[in-house]
Amino acid sequence: MVLEELKPFIKVVDTPLEVELEIPHLAYIEAKKREPKILLFTNPRDRGRPFEMPVVMNLFANREVVEAILGRPVEEIAKEIEELLKPTPPATLWEKVKFLGKLLPLRWTIPRRYRGSPRCQQQVWKGDEVDLFKLPVLKSWELDGGRFITIGQVYTRSLDGKIRNVGLYRLQLHSKNRLGLHWQIHKDGAHLFWEYKKAGKKMPVAVGIGGDPLYSWCATAPLPPGIFELALYGFIRRKPVQLAQCLTNPIEVPADLDIVIEGWCDPSQMEIEGMFGDHTGYYTLPEPFPVMEVTAITTARDPKYYATVVGKPPVEDKWLGYITERLFLPLLRTTIPDLVDYYLPENGVFHNLLLAKISPRYPGHSLQIAHALWGVGQMSFLKHAIFLPEEAPDLRKGEEVARFILNRFSPSALLISKGVVDQLDHSSDAPLVGGKVGVDATGPEVKREVTPLSDKELLKKMEEIDPQIVGVTQYFTDTANPVAVVEVVKREPMKKLFKKLAPLYPHLRIVIFINTPERENPYMLIWRVTNNIDGLRDIFIDGPVVGIDATNKGEIDNFPREWPPDVDPTPAVVQKLKELGLVELTDEELRKFQIV
Repeated sequence: MVLEELKPFIKVVDTPLEVELEIPHLAYIEAKKREPKILLFTNPRDRGRPFEMPVVMNLFANREVVEAILGRPVEEIAKEIEELLKPTPPATLWEKVKFLGKLLPLRWTIPRRYRGSPRCQQQVWKGDEVDLFKLPVLKSWELDGGRFITIGQVYTRSLDGKIRNVGLYRLQLHSKNRLGLHWQIHKDGAHLFWEYKKAGKKMPVAVGIGGDPLYSWCATAPLPPGIFELALYGFIRRKPVQLAQCLTNPIEVPADLDIVIEGWCDPSQMEIEGMFGDHTGYYTLPEPFPVMEVTAITTARDPKYYATVVGKPPVEDKWLGYITERLFLPLLRTTIPDLVDYYLPENGVFHNLLLAKISPRYPGHSLQIAHALWGVGQMSFLKHAIFLPEEAPDLRKGEEVARFILNRFSPSALLISKGVVDQLDHSSDAPLVGGKVGVDATGPEVKREVTPLSDKELLKKMEEIDPQIVGVTQYFTDTANPVAVVEVVKREPMKKLFKKLAPLYPHLRIVIFINTPERENPYMLIWRVTNNIDGLRDIFIDGPVVGIDATNKGEIDNFPREWPPDVDPTPAVVQKLKELGLVELTDEELRKFQIV
């Protein structure tokens, strides 16, 4: 597939815009629209200097685009995968023939060597000719440590050459011929890197940009180690990927890429990378990461530079995650057969919240499934999981699902455990290890034993107890477990404040403390809470009442790490885009998504 095939979904932006902040800010705002478009920026600039190649952003803009890229409904592909994983034994000759037909797509999973001159090598720059700053690489956020390639397919291979891998990692421009490789410690690229480090050898690396849009999703696919992600490309496209040999290292890449950056990584060389406004909606702080020395840049004759912007939801990765969620459900069912369905809400930034429908067969079954999920591949980084029975509402019907859960919740339904967390998680006391929370909402409705007050009455009583409380908004007061969101000007740990509220427990069931502006914004509230809590530290239980400390942590809490800042747009840039007539969201929508 080429970009021209997606023309109905493309919005062309001819207005000259800067690669620093302006282009990524507009793409970020576009992603918040009800019907976002792919953006094609024809006049990218660097402090007024024009670039030769255009910039493409929001490539996975919406559901229609996703289906156009896949070539068919995602559910159809998921069904094919399920039929391969759980085949019905054929009973007749005709059924045997049909079953063999279902196996035919597997032949397309084996890559082929491209014959001829590949599109990705129509223009070549080597050695001293290499200059990464000739590419319209973006700086997305004001506090970013520099410019980053944000949707680069990073191709690597094992030391013995038997295993090939592609992952989607951000890459910081350190200089005209040096890139920072941000592969997190649990990623396959990092695992291969350690092979080279142990052997004391340089590692070949290639970065692909553009080409068939499906390559970018495949690079994010959480396949088991040792399986080349582009096998999925062949399965979905019904044709094998065509690979071309790089010119200055032994890596092979898809022949139809727009841009290829070739080079070598010396495992003994590390350099500070970041800050970077990440998909969690927070900045990730500077850390040392490996560096790639670029030996060649090759491009198509008419290349386009593809980029993505991440930050507070919703952004483009919502749709990348949607494909993964749907296609990997059959794979999860092979180890968790009683998993009926699951949903990873984009405002839970995927690894912070999962809703799952299961078929519970015995007491503790949901807890068993929770532990199984926490032991499966990238699901092991999941922080919070809520389990519902089959008869629960559609998992994407947020209010109905919340009401269903709250009518079945009690403190005894909580499982609080400890395990590995994503390297980008900032809320745990130590990197990579933190609290995990499971909620069993598969049981019967619980008895309602609470007498809620109005927000005004409750706030008055809370202010009398402690003046650091400045606002209260309640949700689902008609359920067995009303939720009170309490905004504070924080002067002490929230556990102490929670205990002070004991006289009000007859009117409370779930109390969430925040010191940020999401009290009346449920969508962003879910984002903040799931980001900010560590279950081992931030959940307090006193009888039937549960307290949740979703405040930003610091010295008051004796938090041992640096708490990162929010990812927020630069006001002057947003104002300029509005004055140019490029912003189509209302002021209310801009406030909802914390753009202004």
